[in-house]
Amino acid sequence: MQLQPSNKILGVFSLVMINVIAIDNLRSLTAGAEYGLALVFFYALAILLFFLPSVLITAELATAWPTTGGAYIWVREAFGPRFGFLAIWLQWIYNVVWYPTIFSFVAGILAYSIYPPLVDNKLFMFSVTLGTFWGITLLNCLGLKISNIISIVGAIVGTMFPMILIGSLGMLWLYLDRPSQISFSISNLIPNFSNLNNLAFLTNVLFGLMGIEMSAVHAGDVRNPTKDYPRALIYSSIIILATLILACLAIAIVIPNKQLNLVSGLIDAFGVFFNAFGMSWFIPVIAALIIIGSLSGATAWIIGPARGLLVASNDNQLPRLLNYTNQKSMPIGILMIQGVIVSILCTLFLIIPSVSGSYWILSNLTAQLALLFYILLFAAAIRLRYKKAHTKRIFKIPGKNYGIWLVGGMGIIACIVAIVLGFLPPSQIAVGSIVGYEMILLSGIIIFCLPPFILTRFIKDKPVQAAHTGPLHEAA
Repeated sequence: MQLQPSNKILGVFSLVMINVIAIDNLRSLTAGAEYGLALVFFYALAILLFFLPSVLITAELATAWPTTGGAYIWVREAFGPRFGFLAIWLQWIYNVVWYPTIFSFVAGILAYSIYPPLVDNKLFMFSVTLGTFWGITLLNCLGLKISNIISIVGAIVGTMFPMILIGSLGMLWLYLDRPSQISFSISNLIPNFSNLNNLAFLTNVLFGLMGIEMSAVHAGDVRNPTKDYPRALIYSSIIILATLILACLAIAIVIPNKQLNLVSGLIDAFGVFFNAFGMSWFIPVIAALIIIGSLSGATAWIIGPARGLLVASNDNQLPRLLNYTNQKSMPIGILMIQGVIVSILCTLFLIIPSVSGSYWILSNLTAQLALLFYILLFAAAIRLRYKKAHTKRIFKIPGKNYGIWLVGGMGIIACIVAIVLGFLPPSQIAVGSIVGYEMILLSGIIIFCLPPFILTRFIKDKPVQAAHTGPLHEAA
């Protein structure tokens, strides 16, 4: 029986599961483990200053403007089409920059399964990363459809299960009084602020908590948003904080900080645990599950943001080439453009001194572009409280305008601080010269932020081109 759009089908449990699956990820665990016990402090700080504001903001905006387009619609309503296009462009481009990191993560897991030293082989990482990405892209061009059930099962089996498993193994390791690479003391809980370069990992911590806007689009389907959203928010935060922290700590417990590899750190830790407990036969199994989980998530993300970018074409923000779709309603123009960009970015694996260095630079650039997107999102929420004050909001941040300023202001400040810290190269990772590192980041931000302004300048007087994007659920 098909439910009518007006039916409220989501309760607290459904919201919690959507939030957890959207946020929890394996890729950022090793970066978090670099902090040791101090990661508890950073994750708590990131949840308070960034995660909670982003959840509250997107919940309010999604219930006020529940139409297709998400962030593009919200920012457009607040600041006009140009900034709306900038928002959706940033949301798309930070995912494009992210693709090499997730596929290199898959390549690292594959290398560990075949021959561990391949993890540090630049040519292997470059070839597998690029080959896997283009393979998934071509499958999407053919109209590959992944149902919601398969996506959820893939996330649970390939992400949630490994994350819960490694956290449990870490607790068992401590319970059996095995040697730990970190010391559990109050002094180690507080970060060492004497070396500001180590604070660069905070950018990656924030990035690991991004994506909540993806689940907030369901806000209109919540049975009782005023009560259920705050409850789901609390439960989701506890689960996400617990799983991320326990998984990161489990890696830090068995892998010395100086030996942590950002690409293979997770599977390295699994190897230590399983070898110590006489279960080395399970290493290939967990590696396969991690690869399946990573590829299933990457498949949806490759097509999702690309189709979202097409929404901007309704306001005449895209040239005809990027508007092109095939008979399967796949955005071929955008998929090919992002493929070219990813191919260029993957060359960093051949240029940067270490694979971990390349991985970190791409991860950091991704996070900084994403933080710029979130600044626009937080600013739009504040602006809309005044510009569209009479628009009905099913869920509304309490405290009147003071509340929206507090929540949005905290989010904006957290994003700005994280962007600045991201320009400090971590002392544990070989990224080449500091000047070169900062020039790559600064150039990347400028280059990837310019196209929206250039495109809108050249096509603003053209008649609106209709683009057939098809149902959004086909992309997810």
